[in-house]
Amino acid sequence: MPAHGRRAAATAVLGGVSAALVATAGFRPLTRRWPAAVGASLLAAFATELPRPTAALTGAVALSAARRGAWRSGPGRVGLALAGASVLGLVELDRRARATDGVLRDALSAALGTRSPDPEPPAWLSPRAITAPRRFRAAGARDVPYGPHGRANLLDVWRHPALPDDAQAPVVVEIHGGAWSSGTKEGDANPLLAFLVSRGWVGVSVNYRLGPAHRWPAQIDDVRAALRWVHEHVGEHGGDPSFVAVSGGSAGAHLAALAALTDGGVHAAVTLYGIYDLTVDDGSGTLDELLAETMMSGTPEDWADASPTHRVSADAPPFLVLHGTGDAVVVPEQSRGFVRALRAVSRAPVAYAELPHAQHGFDALPTPRTMLVVRAVEAFLVGVRGHRPPPPNGVAGAR
Repeated sequence: MPAHGRRAAATAVLGGVSAALVATAGFRPLTRRWPAAVGASLLAAFATELPRPTAALTGAVALSAARRGAWRSGPGRVGLALAGASVLGLVELDRRARATDGVLRDALSAALGTRSPDPEPPAWLSPRAITAPRRFRAAGARDVPYGPHGRANLLDVWRHPALPDDAQAPVVVEIHGGAWSSGTKEGDANPLLAFLVSRGWVGVSVNYRLGPAHRWPAQIDDVRAALRWVHEHVGEHGGDPSFVAVSGGSAGAHLAALAALTDGGVHAAVTLYGIYDLTVDDGSGTLDELLAETMMSGTPEDWADASPTHRVSADAPPFLVLHGTGDAVVVPEQSRGFVRALRAVSRAPVAYAELPHAQHGFDALPTPRTMLVVRAVEAFLVGVRGHRPPPPNGVAGAR
């Protein structure tokens, strides 16, 4: 076989094996052992959150290799076959991801009934969805201190440029994830904040002290301090402290849930792929080691007190809890157990949805699934609040 044919076959094999690995990870996590699960989750996300672009790239590589003669050798044919099977798998994952719409609608209907507004259809990577974080932060306030701990106690206020100063807009406070030891206020939930702000909300994203340099309860103390700042000052930025929702993913979900359950100033909570019980396994078999390394000290009773599942009460605010069935980092059972505990005692609505094959951190980019979720989040918050805020200066939607 000529040299160019061997190179084509090698390309086909490499592309086919890579695509098969990605597609397989999309259907089932390759590992849940920490920290390898983080890499497994990132790999699977190409299949579960970006299946169409991944399928297109796979097909293009295979077609190019075939045109250069990869099909003339046995290994080349194997590589092309793997690529073809992977494309079919990615198409199926795309179909299942789009079933997220029905899953979310059913969850909202079950929790809110007739109070649930109908989420809008999804959009895909609109220019405004991508540039909105920069525009909305610039229209609000950057690096506002809310406590004495320097960079760790800064927050950003997001607002639409056309939002009046006296708008009395509802507020959502976003708490970033990062295993309690990494992450910043700039890094999480930008699509959600951008969408809500475009619809007349005020957003607040916060930093907090991180482990292992700062041990528990520094993290939740900072979140509560940020919420106090919101109640005292958000009115200066067009916000209304009479309706403050909290949101977060992963470690941010843990902190948001705990703040919602122990701070009377939180009126609704939206938590994604969180750890809610620090006393049980998260699927990795190493949660206790991770927590001891990153932030937790103290007795088993302290760990229980730091667990939202152990702090539920009849006075809990409304909750929307979301988790991906394919999450390689935190198993859905963490969310299921939390929801069971809430529903057993809470007088407020509790909505829960498991998103087909969704990965940990799936909402970082404004993909079709993310846009379905952010619209459902808005519908939930509007349902529990009772009405939508007026769109700023007649602007409606993140378009």
